[in-house]
Amino acid sequence: MIEPDFSDRDGLIWFDGTLIPWRDARIHVLSHALHYASSVFEGQRAYNGHIFKLAEHSQRLIESARALGFDLPWSRETIDEACVQTMQSNGLNDCYIRPVAWRGAEQIGIAAQRTKPHLAIACWKWGAYFGEDKINSGLRLDIASYRRPAPYTAPVKAKAAGLYMICTVSKHQADDRGYDDALMLDWRGQVAEATGANIFFLRQGVVHTPLPDCFLDGITRRTVIAILRDQGVEVVERAIWPEELAQFEQCFVTGSAAEVTPVREIGPWSFEVGAFVQDVRKAYADLVRHGPGR
Repeated sequence: MIEPDFSDRDGLIWFDGTLIPWRDARIHVLSHALHYASSVFEGQRAYNGHIFKLAEHSQRLIESARALGFDLPWSRETIDEACVQTMQSNGLNDCYIRPVAWRGAEQIGIAAQRTKPHLAIACWKWGAYFGEDKINSGLRLDIASYRRPAPYTAPVKAKAAGLYMICTVSKHQADDRGYDDALMLDWRGQVAEATGANIFFLRQGVVHTPLPDCFLDGITRRTVIAILRDQGVEVVERAIWPEELAQFEQCFVTGSAAEVTPVREIGPWSFEVGAFVQDVRKAYADLVRHGPGR
C-alpha cells in the first residue's frame, strides 16, 4: 500500500505558533535549511493519547538546534503543548509526531546570522515502521557503504537533517539489493547503528550495544536499556567490531519509529528471532501504553 503524498493531506499542522491547513504549510525555496541543511527534527509516538517521553524529545530538539548554532524562541513547555495541541486537533490518539525546526530565507549563503528560526509540527497515523510482518520474521540488513562520521567532523549528538543524507542513500541501496535496511559502521569500522535506529545484540544472556560516541543516543535506546536492567539483564555498552557478529544469538533495533524490531540477518550473519527479543518488544509496548511516567 502506497501512502498518500505527504504534501496533499487533510488535517492541521502547527506552524510558528498557529494551526494551519495541512496543504498550506509551505516554506520558501531559498530557505537556508533547503540549501545548507540547517534543520533539526524529532520523531515521537503517541499511545492512547499520551506522547511518550515528550519532554525529552522537545528538549533534544532545542539542544539540536543549539548545536547547529541557532536558538529556538519557543520553550520546551511551549513545544510540548504544541505537540499535544496538534495531535488533539487532528483527532488522533495513536500516531507519530514530527516536530521540525529550520532556518528561514532571510539570508542565503553559508552565513546565517540573519535568518529566522521556524518550527512546524505534523502528526499522522503510522503503524509498524518496517511493516507488521517484520515483527515476527525479523529484518534483513545490508552493510552500508557509508559510515557514521567522527565526532570531530560533525555535530553527531544533534538530530540534524544533514546527518541523515547518508542514511537515505544507504537505505535506498539496501532496498535495491532486497534488504529491509542497512547496518552502518562508524568512522573506525566499528558497528554503529541502522539507518534510523539503534542496535542491540544478545549473547549468553548478556545484551551488547555500541557505545553512542559518534551517533545519536536514542531515547528509545535508553528506555530499552532501563527496561532490561530493571529485569536484571546485564547490558554492556562498548565498541563492537563486525567480526564479532557471528558470535551473537539474537539481534534487534530500537527507535521511536521502529520501536523494538527483531533482526534475522546482517550481511552474511544470521540471528534467531527468539523469545528474548519478543519479550523485550512486549515489555516496551506495555511500558509506552500502560507504564508509569509515560
